[in-house]
Amino acid sequence: MTDQHETQAHAPVEDSLRLVVDSLSRHKLVEELVHKQDMPRHELVESLVHKQNLVDLSKKLDGLHPADVAYILEALPMEDRLLVWDLVKAERDGEILLEVSDAVRESLIDAMDNRELVAAAAGLDTDEIADLAPDLPKDVVQELMKSLDQAKRAQVESSLSYDEESVGALMDYDFVTIRADVTLEVALRYLRFLGELPPHTDKLFVVEREGKLIGTLPLKRMLVHDPEAHVAAVMSEDPVLFHPSDEAADASQAFERYDLVTAPVVDAQNRLVGRLTVDVVLDFIRAESEQDLLQAAGLREDEDLFTTVWKAAKNRWLWLGINLCTALFASRVVGAFEGSIEKLAALAALMPIVAGMGGNSGSQTLTLVVRGLALNLISRDNARRLVLKELGIALLNGVVWGGIMGLVTFMLYGNPALAMVMSAAMLLNLLVSSMAGFYAPILITRLGHDPAFGAHVLLTFITDSMGFLIFLGLATMVLL
Repeated sequence: MTDQHETQAHAPVEDSLRLVVDSLSRHKLVEELVHKQDMPRHELVESLVHKQNLVDLSKKLDGLHPADVAYILEALPMEDRLLVWDLVKAERDGEILLEVSDAVRESLIDAMDNRELVAAAAGLDTDEIADLAPDLPKDVVQELMKSLDQAKRAQVESSLSYDEESVGALMDYDFVTIRADVTLEVALRYLRFLGELPPHTDKLFVVEREGKLIGTLPLKRMLVHDPEAHVAAVMSEDPVLFHPSDEAADASQAFERYDLVTAPVVDAQNRLVGRLTVDVVLDFIRAESEQDLLQAAGLREDEDLFTTVWKAAKNRWLWLGINLCTALFASRVVGAFEGSIEKLAALAALMPIVAGMGGNSGSQTLTLVVRGLALNLISRDNARRLVLKELGIALLNGVVWGGIMGLVTFMLYGNPALAMVMSAAMLLNLLVSSMAGFYAPILITRLGHDPAFGAHVLLTFITDSMGFLIFLGLATMVLL
């Protein structure tokens, strides 16, 4: 990465987006004016103006960090996005493709031919090629693998063999090893000989001759200890380490818990096979958070803001259909009590309050449980205690807010029996919603899905249906 990119990275990316949008607007305006002019050699003048405007825009893009260019591409409509993409230097294509969202990456890849795709991917590191390969056409991947040397090809194949949610899929192979029987002075001379360290290097990995990891040597220890001391005397012998098959989510929690920058990855024989770095872990956490957010909203996959109406609609059909079914079921619950509602119109005005309070209370419980599951804080040993706690909270809230709503109902309608029904229904539905908020994500997890997958839809279905049933059922028994 150039110094220019590092300097520009500190500027707000929104400012860069505005500059690009303004440049595109001026480019279109000037081209439109030139196109309308009647002059000699019109086509040549129009071509020169077109090229000059695009050269200026290309220079602006050149000074931006790849992540900023990716942000700009995601914020532009398809026509402008492809125009800007064509202006990016070919040697930067691979870096930018890694930074954009999956949906936008698909549109950019579709605009490139096989030769361009191979060239873009070939310049990336092994782990980056493995990240990009699943999105490339099969024939491009085959051609790309043939262009790699044997060692790099083996590393890419190894990365692709791991589950995408595992440490093996995230690790890279760019690290520095050292022997335990050398002095710190020798180690420092070795680093000076290398001239450059892999990004995010905060420690060296100490290995035996056969490559077995025996410890790590933090760089800060090298600087503060006697240069004549041996690595074995200074190194850490119990580093946090991972195996390729470990869950990436567990590794990300370990990085947060122990404030890691890098960590070694070893095989079953404790041989060093790679390392995990904090930047990759942060990218994984961000991707998981975005996926949870989309799933909670009923979206099946990442969606390009400027995708076609047809693609966007298809992405939203699944949970819209499920919502329709659950809403129909809730409406039939209400329909079963049509006679009661006709006799006492106040029921129609009050029953949404019962369902709404249950939904809000259940969402609070559900959010805490989803977080607990994500952090592995909930187990068989403590689940019963947590359930009792949530029931206690629901009971207290039901007594307090049910009592308040009962008083409000009495003030509005002057009917003490209706007020009692309102209080009791709110209390019971809060208890039901707390149970639903606790067990819905656990059930979804046991079915093999992310706990956020459809949990809110299931919770809404339960709280609405049960809220209507409890309130109207009690009203029918007590009032009619």
